Amino acid sequence: MTRPTPATPSLADQIAEAAPTERPGLLLTAFGAVTVGFHLYLIFSGLIPNLITRPVHYLLALPWIFLFGAAQGRVTSMIGYACAALGGACAAWVAIFSEPLADQYGILQGPFQMAAAVILIVVALEMARRAINWVLPAITLLVLAYGVWGHYVPGTFGHDALALDSFLGDLVISEMGLWSELTGLSADTIAPFLILGAFISAGAAGTGFMAISTQLAGRYRAGAAKVAVLSSALYGTISGSASANTASTGMVTIPAMKRLGYPPSLAAATEAVASTGGQIMPPLMGAGIFVMAELLAIPYKSIMVAATPAALLFFITAWIGVDRYAIRFRLRGMSREELPGWARVAATLPFFLVPFGILIYVLGWTGYTPQYAALFATIATIGLLAFDAAGRPDARHWVDRMRIAVVDAARQIATIAAILICASLITGVFHKTGVGVKITSMILSASDGSLWVGLALTGLASLLLGMELPTTAAYVICIAVAGDALQSLGLAPLYAHLFVFWYALLCTITPPVCGNVFIAAGIAKTPWLPVAGRAMALGVGLFILPMGFVANPWMLKLASNPVMAVLATVKVGAGLWCVSTGVIGPTRFAWMRPLLIALGLIVIFAGAYGWNEGGAGAFLK
Repeated sequence: MTRPTPATPSLADQIAEAAPTERPGLLLTAFGAVTVGFHLYLIFSGLIPNLITRPVHYLLALPWIFLFGAAQGRVTSMIGYACAALGGACAAWVAIFSEPLADQYGILQGPFQMAAAVILIVVALEMARRAINWVLPAITLLVLAYGVWGHYVPGTFGHDALALDSFLGDLVISEMGLWSELTGLSADTIAPFLILGAFISAGAAGTGFMAISTQLAGRYRAGAAKVAVLSSALYGTISGSASANTASTGMVTIPAMKRLGYPPSLAAATEAVASTGGQIMPPLMGAGIFVMAELLAIPYKSIMVAATPAALLFFITAWIGVDRYAIRFRLRGMSREELPGWARVAATLPFFLVPFGILIYVLGWTGYTPQYAALFATIATIGLLAFDAAGRPDARHWVDRMRIAVVDAARQIATIAAILICASLITGVFHKTGVGVKITSMILSASDGSLWVGLALTGLASLLLGMELPTTAAYVICIAVAGDALQSLGLAPLYAHLFVFWYALLCTITPPVCGNVFIAAGIAKTPWLPVAGRAMALGVGLFILPMGFVANPWMLKLASNPVMAVLATVKVGAGLWCVSTGVIGPTRFAWMRPLLIALGLIVIFAGAYGWNEGGAGAFLK
């Protein structure tokens, strides 16, 4: 492999050069500032009725989806303007008349209110379709149809006839449907963290992530690939989006790996797998974790701590797979000239260390809420935007970075709002019709009382849903229908929720619909199918890991018993090493590979007993 010349820029330099510099226009900036300002105001505004804050959250998302989205044809644009105007007017009507509407107890009165309800629901469906794809609104439409006409369904899954004014009223003027806790979570809790991530991204944090990752991992064999793993882990802490992670870090790491002689499919697969873990990587994690905290009614930081061992194993597993491929393809490390040097690392370290330090301190050692932690970290980040990637004062570009940050934050807030508002309709119908209990009974019957069969069915359902839905939406739907079943089979609530979330996460690398693989393959300019094959090989242990923390329950008990948690994590990690080595290992030892896979599975699942007979299951309850 040809060594690059000393003049070759480091990966940190390349990502700094690739950072977006185009500033948004004044109109976008103004809308972004209003959106960001409203959601930051909610942190310290005190008690504002939910029928005000949540419709305003809906209203503020509309322009970003319908007016400032991707370029569209004339007809589509006209429909977008109509949706924004009608949906905004109806949402404003709910907020303005929240008190008298609340006194109606979820029953609509008159044709105007019926029309407004239909408009709000239709616009929510179209907003979700434009924000992500057609699958979530299609599922929602089927669920709504079930709510309206489900009394015609024979047998167990039928329900009593529901009056239309009551059914739509519960979905639109009560806190059961559009304005449910999921929408409130999007407005009150998730939005401040999305704002923080956008402000961090607008500065030199990306350069900092790449600099420290290159310095720490670049010198090892397959150094460029290990840089991709480490930088994606760090970038994931601020993005919480697998696709954004792939697109941003992949634009630098994939070409760098190709230039160093990596097979294009391996370069793309490495980035696709590594970027998937961003949604489970503390401290920010993805929007789904905030939903999880709300559904479980436990502090966010408790989930963050519990999920940390599994998150670390995610990236360790990816690292192991890359290392096995390094042996197979004889991939050497990066040269000294390609490393940024510790001086460069020291200059860029504050751009992510300061906000993360504040965030972790406020979450762990003060009585402030997570929203306040995000606010304090954002304030510090605003100050850091006045410095360039070398740590020099650069006030001239501070305004540009602020404009980029508020627009990016507003777009992300609108996307999450579109997903969770649409998902709120599904959970609202589930509550209204009781279908969730019926599906739980079906799962219990199919599993015949076996937790492991129930886990397999649930994991498969999460993967299938996640193939066409964002992770958060797939998790919300799947936990709504399967969560109670898993708990009835003996699994503790936190384990059930993390299990479902994990498999919803892995859909990004699971064929045939594997979003991260398609993005990475496009960057690498290579066919997607070989990328998917390599991604599955690199991530094979990730599909076993959720079963691993169920089989080794101490692994998620880091807060209460760190020693046992570390031992359980090491045990599962050793098993994953054996599995990855068996799947990817050098071909000259092919006869050993099945033995290594079997040994790895034995190590992971040794001691997994008694879930239904009072053993580990009783320990978790």
